[in-house]
Amino acid sequence: MMFRTAVEHAKKHPGLIPQFFFICLGMGGASLYLIRLARGPHVTWNKTSNPEPWNKLDPTYQYKFVAITTDYKNLKKDGPEF
Repeated sequence: MMFRTAVEHAKKHPGLIPQFFFICLGMGGASLYLIRLARGPHVTWNKTSNPEPWNKLDPTYQYKFVAITTDYKNLKKDGPEF
């Protein structure tokens, strides 16, 4: 119903087509980013099998989405092994 109304408005006013495109692009990007965050190494969905998944990560694991100044290949683990 709502999609049909949007298509009818786009037929009457062609200037709305880029707006619909960029709104859908933004919603899709936000959804993909939320999925990426939910699957991160610091999120625990099953606490019985692996209550602390961040302890099993390699010290060279890149936590940030973009790391400009940090070279993760040369990092050494400072903490104890659990």
